[in-house]
Amino acid sequence: MRRLTEWREYPSRRRARLVTFYILLALSATFGAMCGLMLVYSIDLPEIDDLTRYRPNTTTELLDVHGRPFGSFALERRIVVPYSEFPPVLKQAILSIEDKSFESNWGVNLVRALGAAYRDLHSKGKAQGASTLTMQLSRNLFLSSEKTYGRKLQEVILSMQIERRFTKNQIFELYANQIYLGRGTYGFEAGSEYYFNKHVRDLNLPEAALLAALPKGPEYYSPVRYPDRALKRRDLVLSEMRQDGEITAEQEEKAKSAPLGLHIEPPANSIAPYFVEEVRRQLEKEYGVEEVHGAGLRVYTTLDLDLQSVANRAVLDGAAAYERREGWKGDLPNIVLSGRDIESYKHPDWIQPITKDSYIHGVVTAVEPKRVTVKLGNQVAVLTPENWQWTQWPEADAFLRNGDLVYLKILAPGPAGTWKASLEQDSGAQAALMAVDNATGEVLAMIGGRDFALSQFNRATQAKRQVGSSFKPYVYTTAIEQGAKPSDVIVDGPVTFPTPSGPYTPHNYEGNYMGPISLLYAFADSRNIPALKLASHVGIRKVIDTAHRFGITSEIPPFLPVALGSADISLYDQVGAYSVFPNDGIRIEPHYIRKVLQADGLPLDEKPTDVREVISVETARTMMQLFEAVVRMGTAARASQLDHPLGGKTGTTNNYTDAWFVGFSPSVTCGTWIGYDNRQSLGEKETGARAALPIWMDFMKVAIASKPKEVFPGESLQKKLLSVSENRSPAPAKSSPSKAPVGGDNR
Repeated sequence: MRRLTEWREYPSRRRARLVTFYILLALSATFGAMCGLMLVYSIDLPEIDDLTRYRPNTTTELLDVHGRPFGSFALERRIVVPYSEFPPVLKQAILSIEDKSFESNWGVNLVRALGAAYRDLHSKGKAQGASTLTMQLSRNLFLSSEKTYGRKLQEVILSMQIERRFTKNQIFELYANQIYLGRGTYGFEAGSEYYFNKHVRDLNLPEAALLAALPKGPEYYSPVRYPDRALKRRDLVLSEMRQDGEITAEQEEKAKSAPLGLHIEPPANSIAPYFVEEVRRQLEKEYGVEEVHGAGLRVYTTLDLDLQSVANRAVLDGAAAYERREGWKGDLPNIVLSGRDIESYKHPDWIQPITKDSYIHGVVTAVEPKRVTVKLGNQVAVLTPENWQWTQWPEADAFLRNGDLVYLKILAPGPAGTWKASLEQDSGAQAALMAVDNATGEVLAMIGGRDFALSQFNRATQAKRQVGSSFKPYVYTTAIEQGAKPSDVIVDGPVTFPTPSGPYTPHNYEGNYMGPISLLYAFADSRNIPALKLASHVGIRKVIDTAHRFGITSEIPPFLPVALGSADISLYDQVGAYSVFPNDGIRIEPHYIRKVLQADGLPLDEKPTDVREVISVETARTMMQLFEAVVRMGTAARASQLDHPLGGKTGTTNNYTDAWFVGFSPSVTCGTWIGYDNRQSLGEKETGARAALPIWMDFMKVAIASKPKEVFPGESLQKKLLSVSENRSPAPAKSSPSKAPVGGDNR
């Protein structure tokens, strides 16, 4: 009986052993398969050592001469800061909503990892909040956005490796500098500066909660585009923080009652956009695009932000004054008539902050006889009759309609959150300004047009325009090098020059002749006939050679009318050339950059500035007598009211298409130009002295304000020579230059 029982039990034991064997075999196979999978997927993983050498793309920053930032370049807007800069309130907010077990887990939360894998594979977007911080870091740094279980396994493996190699503080620092927060910003320092215009260390509770809310869906929860969604997500973060014991119920309630409190950072490069573009082009040419936009360079430029602000206002005010002189032209673009909706319309100007004295385009939304309402993005300006009085229209509804695109100057804040503004005109006239330091060639300020948002074409460097009488200094310099003196007499009278195309009979701007006059008077009053006689005597080819020695890069045809400025030259070239005269004949190439430092503080190699002697000291100081006479008694006599050592030359072209003034103090050379891109006429009598000189004066009176005692080199000697020159000069036969009406000019 016993043997029978044992016999019956034996097969069941065998089966149990077989089952156990197969289970162990299956487990071994599974374990082997998992090991194989981990081996396969780990082969393509990056070396974790790469993370110790990892340097994220960071923002290249531009600094002015006083070390103040004013522009930047970036593939990714990121500002890397150490762990100590992240305040506890931000860290608590991030961990409460993203990874509560961060301090205790080993980089992977298996339950959450499986959930994250499922959601990543079955959702349209990333389920970032479902992973640990370490997993998010590994995904953002090393892995693609491909949604497969293999990629998820790689994420787990990388996370475990990261946890073994780095401390929790190091992992948090990497994460907080890497994560995307929307609007092109990466990392919480950049996000804090963009959304709140403050450093991350200065965040308060509701601000920290809002930033912590963004990694889940930076675009979906964007506080700029979807403030309601962002507010709900922020409040969820606050609730999680209270449940985790990080804040009290009272703190939660107070923070939830706070608005989003956005203080969006002004767009980068807004104060000197044309200058910034010149710097970018130069940097990319010398160091390459990737280095410039991603290596976190610190570029110490030559720009003076204070002078740049003055230049901005001078150019915009000068162009507006010209537009008003021409009278109201109307013919405004209309948003409604063009088939667009006023509510959804966005003008490029509206990305800039609105401030007092700024100029901006807006859309008329309501017109009453004595009141006009204008949309300026999400703000509003209100105009009353005194704001359009210059147009000669007593009532607004007689010349404005809903949907008209108008141009305004912001005057002051108005009632109920509105702006007071004056109606201006933008008929297409453009203006440019460039200023350099005479002693160094450093570009202190640059304006390339009235509105960078509408036109990025830089009229200071890229436009070549006829320069009118501002070309005459090259004629007189050539003559002086051949022995002419300011006191020499030349006859300003009718003359005809033989040319290959036939006789050429020029005229003066006023149409009259002054008879025998000194070269000094001829230059000061910008007489055409003496300039042509000098050019004919010394040879127009030699005059052109002189211009090229001064740094004029344009191809200039060897025709006599070139002496009156028919050649096309850039403002950049003219300013660089004119700086030779107050610099005792030395030309220093105008440049934008002082030095470039890498992220680690080491300097990059720089190309040396071109410095060379163009004319002798004697020639330069003789020419200075002529330039100073222009301001003292000639076509730029208006500038004498600045009561400072100054010199310069006006320029006006045929049919008043271009107006110029290029001049200098002992320390600064500045050039201004005004005209239309299509070369239409500025209008009758819109000369260099009338249209361009006032812009120059507005800029220069600030540029010279801190230098009341400066003098030109050898000024005492020049005054003696000038006295002799004036005493020996015969009186003009007709209207004296000293009695010429202020604002007059000659081509």
